[in-house]
Amino acid sequence: MEEALDAWRRQRPPDSPMAVRWTDVPWSAVERKLLASVFARTAPDLVNLNPLFAAGLASRGGLLDLNSVLPPGVERAYLPGVWSSGRLGGRQFAIPWYLTTRLTMANGRLLRQAGLTAPPRSWEEVPAYAEAIRRRTGRYALFVTVVPEDSAELLEALVQMGVRLLDDRRQAAFWSPAGRRAFAFWTDLYRRGLLPREVVSQGYRRAIELYQAGELAQVASGPDFLRNLQTNAPGIAAVTTPHLPLRGATGDTNVAVMNLVVPRNSPLPAAAVDLALFLTNGANQLSFAEAARVLPSSRVALEAMERRLRTATTADRGERLVRDARLLALRSLETARVLVPPTPGLKRLQTILYTQLQRAMLGQAASDAALETAAREWNRYAAARWPTEAGTAGL
Repeated sequence: MEEALDAWRRQRPPDSPMAVRWTDVPWSAVERKLLASVFARTAPDLVNLNPLFAAGLASRGGLLDLNSVLPPGVERAYLPGVWSSGRLGGRQFAIPWYLTTRLTMANGRLLRQAGLTAPPRSWEEVPAYAEAIRRRTGRYALFVTVVPEDSAELLEALVQMGVRLLDDRRQAAFWSPAGRRAFAFWTDLYRRGLLPREVVSQGYRRAIELYQAGELAQVASGPDFLRNLQTNAPGIAAVTTPHLPLRGATGDTNVAVMNLVVPRNSPLPAAAVDLALFLTNGANQLSFAEAARVLPSSRVALEAMERRLRTATTADRGERLVRDARLLALRSLETARVLVPPTPGLKRLQTILYTQLQRAMLGQAASDAALETAAREWNRYAAARWPTEAGTAGL
């Protein structure tokens, strides 16, 4: 990173500001520190954030609308499904930097015992697959947590199942035929004993533990999970192969994005954007992505990374497996987008939906009734938070 900053300083015109101070902040403290600095007008000129927090800050007027300072056509240098994750209400508030995506890591031994050759590619195939794994091996097929404060994987799965979460007035669009089918899907899987009982009480970390213990047929994770697996559970690593991730009816898969944003009160917005575009150009993204073992959002960097991976050779089986997984991750970006757009209040939405789905899974409410309750709760929240936008509740 220091080399990239030095190169940017050298390319700046002689009369422009040259000093750049890079400050690393622990992720657990980023939100608190940045919010305080934005509203105290002491914020940095350029900040690395995820889309969700950035969108919340943008909705409060804390970030600069970049449309006024971005060069024309700059978006063509980035993946379109990733560039759009930095947009809110027609305003471009972020420039994409690096990406991560999940693959399906499958235990080939369990699949063979169940008479299967590969894990499912779509959610429609999951129930029959989960039943075959459970009946023929005594293990579970997959673990998708319903703990409200944990992974958003299930929320993303709802979108892949055709559920529109919110409408244009921020009302609960998930109270729909697609939403009822999706809630019934997960409720039925759990009540039939085809999901581990802990999905309602434990988070994604438990999925990793179960997979490493040979109790799960598959887990969703990134390519470097294989390195940890080779260290922590070499026997399971030896029978694990990466596959493309589960997809929705339209073939969409999810990608996670980290962005660069400019606080609204920056005195140097043009220089900040200039630095952001420099850090995210093809050469710098490729260098950073390879060092940090992430994926670039730049088209040029992605093409270069794919060429390097395809020509790389190694005699080590574990390294070959990681290389193949990284190639699969690149391939998955062809249909990837941020499935759950950055929306203010998204964590509250996840909490409401997960809590009501827990009730349905545990038999405390019928599936449709639980979803209807979730819609009522969200609409009340939206009406209170955005009284001029939400209109009247739809239920």
